[in-house]
Amino acid sequence: MELLSKHACFGGEQRFYRHESSVIGLPMRFAVYLPPQVLQGMKSSSSASSNASSNASSNPSSKSELEKTHPALFYLAGLTCTEETFIIKAGAQRVAAELGLILIAPDTSPRGAGVASETDSWDLGVGAGFYIDATAEPWAKHYRMESYVTQELYSLVVKEFPIATTKVGITGHSMGGHGALTLALKHPSLFKSVSAFAPIAAPTQCPWGEKAFAAYLGTDRAEWLKHDASEMMTAAKTAPFPAGILIDQGLSDQFLEKQLHPHVFETACASVGQPLTLRRHEGYDHGYYFISTFVGDHLRFHAERLK
Repeated sequence: MELLSKHACFGGEQRFYRHESSVIGLPMRFAVYLPPQVLQGMKSSSSASSNASSNASSNPSSKSELEKTHPALFYLAGLTCTEETFIIKAGAQRVAAELGLILIAPDTSPRGAGVASETDSWDLGVGAGFYIDATAEPWAKHYRMESYVTQELYSLVVKEFPIATTKVGITGHSMGGHGALTLALKHPSLFKSVSAFAPIAAPTQCPWGEKAFAAYLGTDRAEWLKHDASEMMTAAKTAPFPAGILIDQGLSDQFLEKQLHPHVFETACASVGQPLTLRRHEGYDHGYYFISTFVGDHLRFHAERLK
């Protein structure tokens, strides 16, 4: 990992990294917020490691390994966003510092894949990876965001930071809310808690999802259903997250009627007995003023379940 920058923030540290991704085949960027409790422990461990190296013969039991005890939350951003969007706009670090919660925010797509049409529209290609692995050409080589998040990035941050793998949650907004719900449902061994802000809850039934899935997955709609949170929930035999799922949705969201369909996911959850708290808020739209208003609730929701 290459550390691009770091910034003191609420007693902790906001960091931005770049690394060569073997899954994507291109450099990828991501952000990590380390709350003060974690940062202090890492500094102490680094100091202990240095002392152990210099005094190995006299003190062979010096402790240098990071204790993997801290909870972490992945945040998946929406269309057009980058690894910086949530970090800069949501104001989540204040609450994360109070809770001792590590925040991880990946980019939303590959950059520089060289696909001819990847910058033609804002809802497909660059900034619009949809957190799936593309199987159709010309996208299949680099647009592999599901494997990137759940395999490569997950393994990387667990290795480099003191994260307990039994204490990892996932959340996201819009396209990233779709990603959070679907990745949590596909990979319950990785993510112990899940929430979303204004998610694309039934992508096979909306223009954004139909456009992206047709491009990335081809025309077989049966393949699309494997990446639709509402369809996946309906197919579940039991409630996959018995401790509950939290979704916040603004009722003045300009995309609510045509693109998001939270009521479809609500019905799917009811059909399998999945506890769902779907909060609908008068006056709130799709943007980060909405997210910043309720982000503290989401962080506390995850912290409670990741104890």
